[in-house]
Amino acid sequence: MDREKVKELLQQVKEQEISVEEAFQSLRGFPYEDLEFAKVDHHRALHKGFPEVIYCPGKTTPQIVEIASRLIQNGADVLATRADYSVFEEFVKEFPEAEYHEMAGAITCFQSQRKREQKGKVVVMAAGTADLNVAEEAALTAELMGSQVVKAYDVGVAGIHRLFDHWEDIKSARAIVAVAGMEGALPSVVGGIAGCPVIAVPTSVGYGASFDGLAPLLTMLNTCASGVAVVNIDNGFGGGYVAALINLGASLEG
Repeated sequence: MDREKVKELLQQVKEQEISVEEAFQSLRGFPYEDLEFAKVDHHRALHKGFPEVIYCPGKTTPQIVEIASRLIQNGADVLATRADYSVFEEFVKEFPEAEYHEMAGAITCFQSQRKREQKGKVVVMAAGTADLNVAEEAALTAELMGSQVVKAYDVGVAGIHRLFDHWEDIKSARAIVAVAGMEGALPSVVGGIAGCPVIAVPTSVGYGASFDGLAPLLTMLNTCASGVAVVNIDNGFGGGYVAALINLGASLEG
């Protein structure tokens, strides 16, 4: 349940449209609901501005569906990350309005079909086509949180002239997510010319000496460009989330 729904509920009590007991029943799941295998945080949208997100790996499909069901029952929209299509096939049986985002590997379910007003500007960059699944996860997350997102893909340093075609977007962005594998140089280049924070996301793309993303992670941590922050390997969700907070002034309205 987000802030607007709580305000609406309190207004209904004030106007005597519902009883105090009915309002209590709507709020009784706060701050979390214990399902034994998971404690679902129904309070998160109130203090974070965005509902709890379901990370699918390590969970069974019935567990994912049950968590989503409890979130939806409490008025939250759902984002499930790193979801296989087989999970979505079961998910959509329970929630026909759900959508599968193949490149991002994510499931979304907006029961109200409402769209957050997209504000500001987050630019999501991917060094190569092999980085797109992580970049798409970042872009989807930022969009769902209410950011206007511009994408610039396949702009890595192997053909750096392609990056400069996006000069205006770089200069007008409030936050940039730079996704790269191999040696991970893209965030350093972007950080050297951008006037906004750059969220660097290393990916596990690359040959043996990239060590499944460790090499680009260390490159990004050792950047000499100012204003670059780094999230974990393949963590597109984390990069998109931080960029959206920066873009929206760290004050999300539910």
